[in-house]
Amino acid sequence: MTATTTGPILVTGCSSGIGLATADLLVKAGHIVYATARRPETLAALETAGAHTMALDVTSEESMEAAVKGIEAEHERVGVLVNNAGYGEYGTVEETDLDKVRTMFETNVFGLARLTQLVLPGMRAARAGRIVNIGSMGGRITFPVGGYYHATKYAVEAITDALRNEVRPFGISVSLVEPGLIRTGFEEVALTSAAATPDGDSPYAALLAASAASTSGGYANPALATGPERVASTILKAVESRHPRSRYVVTPAARALITARTVGGDRVWDAIVRQQFKH
Repeated sequence: MTATTTGPILVTGCSSGIGLATADLLVKAGHIVYATARRPETLAALETAGAHTMALDVTSEESMEAAVKGIEAEHERVGVLVNNAGYGEYGTVEETDLDKVRTMFETNVFGLARLTQLVLPGMRAARAGRIVNIGSMGGRITFPVGGYYHATKYAVEAITDALRNEVRPFGISVSLVEPGLIRTGFEEVALTSAAATPDGDSPYAALLAASAASTSGGYANPALATGPERVASTILKAVESRHPRSRYVVTPAARALITARTVGGDRVWDAIVRQQFKH
């Protein structure tokens, strides 16, 4: 596909990280890009680069409807939806505040699902369209202290697999991008989650400290982590490829971990986890 045939591209979560890098690369590739974020003032650089910018809160029905209707008023349909908005609320299963977990699900899962519902009628009418969901290697592997975040990404895996086969007859393709460790500031948000902060009174204090050390070390290791530009280039492939793949795993380390989990089973995976989270 070319920039003239994809139609306008709606990207969520563009204030920083993967969303910012993706919107910028898509603009440079000649696409019509609608870069969105909850706080549109964070999108000034993308607007200067040539993107259309607008406020979009994926936890607000009114905000999502307004964004999609605005694009459809200009272009009849959203050509490509890149569901990128998301974050991590970390902590042990026992100690994490479930209200905060519900809020994370609203962003990572229900916002993605609802925005998809809103763009599909236009795509079906045109018998063309693409949806690119940004998942994670964390949708196929699970580390302690990240169980609820992983659950949101496992949900994205299931939704994407179902959707891909539901909309194929309408000429719509669906791809899932599964990044490994990407230096975006994600880890800072995750590590400062209230339930992820080591507390001497917590029965999990040693585990939380080991998790913080392992996470920080992983993101600081150039052999394990990379920048958001790597993910952006993968998303560009998913958008422009004549025959997009159903899944794109980003980083060799992510592929290795997914393979270890799939091939090795629980015994091998638990041994990896015990080694990595010694406490």
